[in-house]
Amino acid sequence: MAGAIARDQLFTPEIALSTEAAWQRVKRVIPPFEWPLFAPDIDAIQRLKRERNAVVLAHNYQTPEIFHGVADIVGDSLALAREATRVDADVIVLCGVHFMAETAKILNPDKTVLLPDAGAGCSLADSITAADIRLMRQRYPGVPVVTYVNTSAEVKAESDVCCTSGNALKVVESLGTDRVIFLPDEYLASWVASQTDIQVIKWQGHCEVHERFTGAEVRRYREQTAGLVVIAHPECPPDVLAEADFVGSTAQMADYAKAKKPPRVLLLTECSMSDNVAAELPEVEFVRPCNLCPHMKQITLPKIRRSLEAMSGEVLVDPAVAARARRAVERMLEIGR
Repeated sequence: MAGAIARDQLFTPEIALSTEAAWQRVKRVIPPFEWPLFAPDIDAIQRLKRERNAVVLAHNYQTPEIFHGVADIVGDSLALAREATRVDADVIVLCGVHFMAETAKILNPDKTVLLPDAGAGCSLADSITAADIRLMRQRYPGVPVVTYVNTSAEVKAESDVCCTSGNALKVVESLGTDRVIFLPDEYLASWVASQTDIQVIKWQGHCEVHERFTGAEVRRYREQTAGLVVIAHPECPPDVLAEADFVGSTAQMADYAKAKKPPRVLLLTECSMSDNVAAELPEVEFVRPCNLCPHMKQITLPKIRRSLEAMSGEVLVDPAVAARARRAVERMLEIGR
């Protein structure tokens, strides 16, 4: 059996041919000597997707061999939530973190949703519980609760409406109130508050990746790199956003870079996203401060392959919780339309 596995992992001419299109997409960001290590799993995953009638959804923070190699649908949390409702497949493999897989299951209760590593969590999602929201409602009676999608199903179930970083302002302003409770990301809440007259009541949750950036760090990059355009995610601290030329969700950041094509770009977010965007913009130089998300990086090609082979890592959500959470997510999607 060991010999069979070793032979299966060989980078054969047939596998080279079947993965050539993927290699062409990533050859600017993956060293040639690494490709023979990735290609056998990519070939196997593509075959397994056909056999299982499966579709792979990958977040922008996934590594290039996943993002460009096996994903059928890529994007930020909002894009993945939208596309999860449109997929024509029996199985959804979510290459991201646990709350994203839960959201896919909430929106597709009759489909099988797989997360290749059950330990792929999120510091931001872990910063708040359903009980916390119930206490906030007691403290601020009648104030609607807007919850970032980077939360558990139980937290979504206690919310009035969800949002992403891409539509947070639109969701907040759609409620027609003078105050909202915005949970759990403090910095995203501060960014929204700076864009509206609505009072935003915050929670002190942070993303362990984005909170490491500093305004002083951005200024050093500008001093060292002439003509640098700084694009930041709103989960970054306020002093970082104050130094940025553009602030937006991961999808908005990518769209800005593709539309403007500045000579040099600094993306202040999880560093795999720079690789994924750089693969599509050969004319742009990307300065890469590498803050990795340890949870996103738990998803790998071998784990995706094993998940599809064994149909392992299924994500389940209690139907009663899912029904309540679905209302908050669908309300967000309706506002987006």
